[in-house]
Amino acid sequence: MATSLTTGRPWRVILSFSIPLLLGNVVQQMYQFADAVVVGRHLGVESLAAVGATGSLLFLLIGFAWGLTSGFAIPIAQAFGAGDGAAVRRSVATGVILTGITSVVLTTVAPLIARPVLELLQTPAELMPEATVFTQISFIGASATMFFNYLSAIIRAIGDSRTPLIFLTVSCALNVGLVILMVGPLEWGVGGAALATVVAQAVSVALCLEFVRRRLPMLHLRRADWRVTRDDFREHLRLGLPMGFQASIIAIGTLTVQVALNTLGSDAVAAYTTASRVDGLAVAFLSSLGLASSMYTAQNLGGRRPDRIRRGVVEGTWMAIAAGIALGVIIIAFGTPMVRLFVGEGSDEVVRLAHLMLIINGCGYWALGVLFVLRGALQGLGHTLIPTVTGVIELVMRVGAAVVLGALIGFEGVALSNPLAWLGAIVLLVPAYVRAHRSLARMPVDPIESTETSAMAIIGPTDGSMVVDAVVTQPVRVVKRSRFARLKRR
Repeated sequence: MATSLTTGRPWRVILSFSIPLLLGNVVQQMYQFADAVVVGRHLGVESLAAVGATGSLLFLLIGFAWGLTSGFAIPIAQAFGAGDGAAVRRSVATGVILTGITSVVLTTVAPLIARPVLELLQTPAELMPEATVFTQISFIGASATMFFNYLSAIIRAIGDSRTPLIFLTVSCALNVGLVILMVGPLEWGVGGAALATVVAQAVSVALCLEFVRRRLPMLHLRRADWRVTRDDFREHLRLGLPMGFQASIIAIGTLTVQVALNTLGSDAVAAYTTASRVDGLAVAFLSSLGLASSMYTAQNLGGRRPDRIRRGVVEGTWMAIAAGIALGVIIIAFGTPMVRLFVGEGSDEVVRLAHLMLIINGCGYWALGVLFVLRGALQGLGHTLIPTVTGVIELVMRVGAAVVLGALIGFEGVALSNPLAWLGAIVLLVPAYVRAHRSLARMPVDPIESTETSAMAIIGPTDGSMVVDAVVTQPVRVVKRSRFARLKRR
C-alpha cells in the first residue's frame, strides 16, 4: 500500500513504518538463527565455524550491493513525497539498469576470487573446503539477492513496508524448509544451505514483480521512462555508491576482526558466529528505526516539510536509545540459553565466549541505535560525505580494537571492537546532524499542494484487497524548484 509519510504524528509514523521492517528483520534473523541451528546440530561445530568464516567476505560484496540498492531508493522516496509520478518511474528505471549491471559483475567475478580471499583472511585449513563452497554458491546467486533488495526498497520508498515483510516471511519460511531438506535428507552439506538461500531469494523476486504488476500501476514503466539521462545515473550513483562503500568499509573492518578470530582458533570463530546470530536479533530492532528514519526524511524532504523532519528525527533518536537499553538488558540476561540452542554438549568454551561478546555488545546498543537513526536521517536528506566518513571511523576503530586489543587480551579485545566502532561513529554523527537540524530550521515550511484531479488506486487498509475505482487526492508539484536543494551535500 502506497503511503505518505508526510502527515500524522512523526513518532507514530516512524514507529508504524518501522514495525513491518522490524518484523522483517526478525524473520530474516530467525531464518539465520534456524540455519545456524540446522548446520551446527546436523553437521557439527566445525561446519558452523566454516559458514561463520564466510560472513565477513559475503558482507563485503553483498553488503555493498545492499547499500547500493538502498541508495537508489532515496530519489524514489523524494519524488514520491513531491508527487512527481514521472520522476518516480524514471528513478525506478535508472535503478533497474544499475542493479542489473552490478549483478552481472558480482556473479561473474566474485566466485572466482572466493578461495584466494579466504586464504588471505587466514581461514583455518580445516574450514577451507566448506567455507569455499558456501561462498561460491552464495555469490553465484547474488543477483537474486540484489534484485529482491532493490524491489523491496522501491516498495518501501512509496511508504509500503508491509508488503516486503510478507514476501520476506514467505522467502524465509521456504528457506528454512529447503535448508532442512538439503542439509538433512539430501545431505548436500553447507552447499545445500547456501543453495537454499539462493532459491528462496529467487522466489521472492518473482513475488515482488507480480505484486508490482497487479497492485502498483504507478510503478509500471513505459518506454519513455527508460530514456534515462546522465544526470539520472549521476544522481543515483551519488546516493547509492556512498551507501554501498559505507557497507564495504564496515565489512573491511569485519574482515579484520575475522582475521583476528581465525588466529584464535575454531572455538573463537564458532563463538563469534553464534553470538552474532543472537546479536542480530537485537540489531534488527535498531536498524529498522534507522531505515524508517531514512524513508521518512526523504519523503518529507520531497514534500517540503522541514518541521516534520526536525521533530521526527529527535523523537526517533529517543526511541532508539530506549530500545537499545531495553534490548541490552534482555540480551545480557538471556544470552546463554539462546547461545546453547546452536551448539550441543561439550562446547562450554564456545558458550562462555559467545555470552561474553553479547554482554559487551549489549552495553553499547544505545549508541548503535543513535548511529542508525542519525545516519539514516542524513542519508534521507541526500548527505553522502558524513555517513561515508562515519563508516571510515568505524573501520579504524574496529581494526584498531581487533588488532591491538585482540593481541593484548584475546577474544575480549576482539569483541570490544563493535561498541568502540559505534561510539566513534556517533561522535561525528551527532554534531553533523545538529548542523543539518539547524539548517532545516531556516527552511520555509512549504507543503506540496494538492489537486482534486489526480487519482490513483489504493490498497484496502484491512484485508489488502484492491479498492476498485478509488480516487484519492494525490499531491502534485505546483511550485518552482525546492529550496531544499541547498541541503544536499555533494
